[in-house]
Amino acid sequence: MRISRILATLVSFVLVASINAQAHEIKKITGLKMPESAIAAKDGRIFVSEIGEFGKDGDGQIAVIDKNGELKVFAKGLDDPKGLAIVGNDLYVADNHRVMKISLDGKVSVFAAAEAFPEQPQFLNDLESDSAGNIFVSDSGDLKGLGGAIYKINPKGKVTNIINGKQDPRILAPNGLLMGKTQNCIMVVDFVSGILYRLDMKKNELIEVANGFGGGDGLVKGKKDHFYVSDWKNGKVFSVKLEKGAVANADLIKDGFAAAADIAPSLDGKFLLVPDMKAGELVYLPIH
Repeated sequence: MRISRILATLVSFVLVASINAQAHEIKKITGLKMPESAIAAKDGRIFVSEIGEFGKDGDGQIAVIDKNGELKVFAKGLDDPKGLAIVGNDLYVADNHRVMKISLDGKVSVFAAAEAFPEQPQFLNDLESDSAGNIFVSDSGDLKGLGGAIYKINPKGKVTNIINGKQDPRILAPNGLLMGKTQNCIMVVDFVSGILYRLDMKKNELIEVANGFGGGDGLVKGKKDHFYVSDWKNGKVFSVKLEKGAVANADLIKDGFAAAADIAPSLDGKFLLVPDMKAGELVYLPIH
């Protein structure tokens, strides 16, 4: 009788341990080729930009993950695709020195060529759109502090400069972009300084709101004044709660990534979609 109780206890312990292990298991999509950015569409699909080999033209592509988790190629023939944005039924991608537009059937066209920019783009990185259909794109320059800029592209493809390193020396290598509470406000995290700024585009005023993000890459809005930021250089994802009139510090929520790139929220808001570039994976990181 006593042995039976001991065996029952052991079985119960193993079962609970197994359930807990499954509950904490993080979902991943593997087999990606240098994934840089992800975005969830309203229909449940997830698009992922795959750089392929850095600096090699034509080997970049956009992958799509359907509702069943199946990975397929959506569009080919890109150079070094990075940041993604969805406006209406079209997908836009920052492709090295240009911004491309991809229709629902995967047809690729040039939306804003390199020649359309006020200055020759060096490293077009993240994309963000506003409610009027404008697209904002960060140019991270030489990734060392020179040539950084943020541009606005209207729905007709006209490009205008918002701010650059010549206008404000704190603009080193702007990366992740996120629209703020108003049409005039945009958030930007810098890859070189690891600082999160709020940019008032009407006043041309840049305000530091948080720091400590290492190689700041992706930027996502959470609940209320919470944000999530990825650190590509150090393989980390942070959360931060902004405080009015103060500079907030980053709180680590997950490390151990090979290179945490441009993050995005899942459609249900329960996960951060984290492209781990060097690992070739898209990680579903639970946040709620």
